Amino acid sequence: MKFSEKWLREWVNPSVSTDALSEQLSMAGLEVDGVEAVAGEFSGVVVGEVVECSQHPDADKLQVTKVNVGDEALLDIVCGAPNCRQGLKVAVAKVGAVLPGNFKIKKAKLRGQPSFGMLCSFSELGISDDHDGILELPLDAEIGQDIREYLGLDDVSIEVDLTPNRADCLGIKGLAREVGVLNQCSVKALQIPEVSEQISDSRNIQIQAPEACPRYLGRVIKNINLDVATPLWMVEKLRRSGIRSIDPVVDITNFVLLELGHPMHAFDNNKLEGDVVVRLAKQDEKLTLLDGNEVTLQSDTLVIADTVKPLAMAGIFGGLESGVTKDSKDIFLESAFFAPDAIMGKARQYGLHTDASHRYERGVDPQLQQVAMQRATQLLLEIVGGEAGPVIEAVDTSFVPKDCKVSLRQSRLAKVLGVDISADTVTDIFERLGFGVSFENQVWQISVPPYRFDISIEEDLIEEVARVYGYNEIPNIAPVASLKMSQHQEQKVHLNQLKNTLLESDYQEAITYSFVDPKIQSLLYPDIQGLQLPHPISSEMSTMRVSLWTGLLQAVSYNQKRQQGRVRLFESGLRFIPDSTEKTGVKQELVISGVACGLVADENWDNSARTLDFFDVKTDVENLLNCAGVEGYRFVASSHSALHPGQCAEVLIGDRSLGYVGAVHPQFEKSLGLNGRSFVFELEINALGLKKLPVSQEISKFPANRRDIAIVVDDDKVVGDILSCIEKFGANQLVGLNLFDVYRGKGIAQGKKSLAISLILQDKTKTLQENDIQATVDGILAKLSQEFEASLRD
Repeated sequence: MKFSEKWLREWVNPSVSTDALSEQLSMAGLEVDGVEAVAGEFSGVVVGEVVECSQHPDADKLQVTKVNVGDEALLDIVCGAPNCRQGLKVAVAKVGAVLPGNFKIKKAKLRGQPSFGMLCSFSELGISDDHDGILELPLDAEIGQDIREYLGLDDVSIEVDLTPNRADCLGIKGLAREVGVLNQCSVKALQIPEVSEQISDSRNIQIQAPEACPRYLGRVIKNINLDVATPLWMVEKLRRSGIRSIDPVVDITNFVLLELGHPMHAFDNNKLEGDVVVRLAKQDEKLTLLDGNEVTLQSDTLVIADTVKPLAMAGIFGGLESGVTKDSKDIFLESAFFAPDAIMGKARQYGLHTDASHRYERGVDPQLQQVAMQRATQLLLEIVGGEAGPVIEAVDTSFVPKDCKVSLRQSRLAKVLGVDISADTVTDIFERLGFGVSFENQVWQISVPPYRFDISIEEDLIEEVARVYGYNEIPNIAPVASLKMSQHQEQKVHLNQLKNTLLESDYQEAITYSFVDPKIQSLLYPDIQGLQLPHPISSEMSTMRVSLWTGLLQAVSYNQKRQQGRVRLFESGLRFIPDSTEKTGVKQELVISGVACGLVADENWDNSARTLDFFDVKTDVENLLNCAGVEGYRFVASSHSALHPGQCAEVLIGDRSLGYVGAVHPQFEKSLGLNGRSFVFELEINALGLKKLPVSQEISKFPANRRDIAIVVDDDKVVGDILSCIEKFGANQLVGLNLFDVYRGKGIAQGKKSLAISLILQDKTKTLQENDIQATVDGILAKLSQEFEASLRD
């Protein structure tokens, strides 16, 4: 929105400078993008009258004039403008004048004729780019008056970048209301005399799309005279607002648009046939616009039509066939309210953008149509004459926006703004904004006028108070926050800790779908019927997963097919186990799963290219359990429908199962598209429980002693059980225990194995003597012999 500051001050004139006014508008949310002078810097230019005008004797394109500028003698001035003529009031730069660009006017001779000044065009005064001829002033312009004073050129054009919600400020009236509120000063009310009916001519109006256009006003004005020129004062106001003068009728509708913020349009009444109809366009209906381009209308586009043809795109662009031309004598003037939703996006749909569409798609005042009609009629009769018929109004009040009721709590206002504003001040702000206000029980009841489409909730009212009160008036108070320990349970196992543990083990996190292929899942879990989706994305994603292995193994296959031989992936998420005891019929369990295949480590000159085995993945699972602070866990040989019978272990704490680890059954490798042996694990996170926190203990100052034993046991004895037995028996002095060798072969009987175990013994109160150490070792050997029939290797 671009406007003249002088024009605004005709409505409201606060005692602030241009810079202060711009700052006020910006701080109130109406950001000022630019301020520029309406004319260049010049001096010594006055109003003059061409008294004589004759052809230059030695030049076809020059004229010799005598100009009256109010001095004792007439000025001889040579002029080359084609519109120079006797009796014309012009802008005269006298000798000594300085024009924009520091161009000084001096006495001169042009083709032998003396010239004591220059008759100026708009461009020479830095007013506009128009240099087709000299500036023509009204005949009532006072001779000798400074042209800057006469045209009010000590003015600036202010450009405001309005946000889409502030359509109420797309006119001088709305801007003046804002400035009046910000400066607590009165705003001049626009006095529009009632225009009485002079003729009875009219047109009926039919509204066939009331949701899109609930109100439409029309008036016939006959016998206008388009040969007259638009008054200079109007031309200047339009120019300073960025609009070029076209003809009096168009200029007047544009003037009303800028003044009131309400678009209007005029049709050539003699080109209309029958009633004026507001309707939706017929699909692929053709309309030639005022710019000469033909558009093919869509069925969702609102149009103004007569009983035969479309006349205009409603609220966007007029049609060429019904447009006002220099030969028009009678016009049909429209003033309508179009719903924002009906216009929004339509102009862009056809590659258009107009001042009217800019306003209508943001919303205009639904109560302003009558005022706009009266204002435009008044100006038309004053400028182009004519006779006005009655105003015909068609309205469907059920679709006309009404006042919105919104409440504002005083406590909420203070909490959000961080400052207590007196109730009287807040009430005054709302009243000056034009809102209906009542205050009772610490709550304001606000009646928001329809032109403020942006206000519908309490926070909108708080924003209004803040910006009018002044953001700079709200003190900068740093928030005060008291420090306290967060409610953090240190024993709780955090998923991110488990993820980081796997990342440190060279796994990469994957995210797969919760929906899986029922054929693949039934291979791995033949005894579990997964939950079927009623409307699946595809048949391959129609079942809820009962394990994360399904998705992870498919991810491994995908990577192997792309020449990735070493793959290590993990994922955390929910599995969905059918359970009739649950209300929903399904139990959701949070698990963390992983899959690994290929080499233990990438090929390296310092490492052997060893293929991953069960114990490598078991180590990764142990790292997870240790990270979770789980104690007393054990791996028990088990069976699982998806795993290799000889390489499958169940992870237990007591009798509770945490999950499984093992190799994928070879019979599924081809079906899953796997290349080589893959190992998987899956642990239920909630089953891990609370971890045991470390407890500080006194460090023994006495030396530790190592003893190695080699025992022979049956090959089916579980090493984990043997080590657990040693831990329990030597609990008081045993501080270290490690299996460092397993041997089968020469010197060991068939069906037997030799286990080499290191024992680290230490006491906190004394140095262990040899007989103490030997007694502990002998006790351990005796216990192993009793429990596992173990014998000391020869």
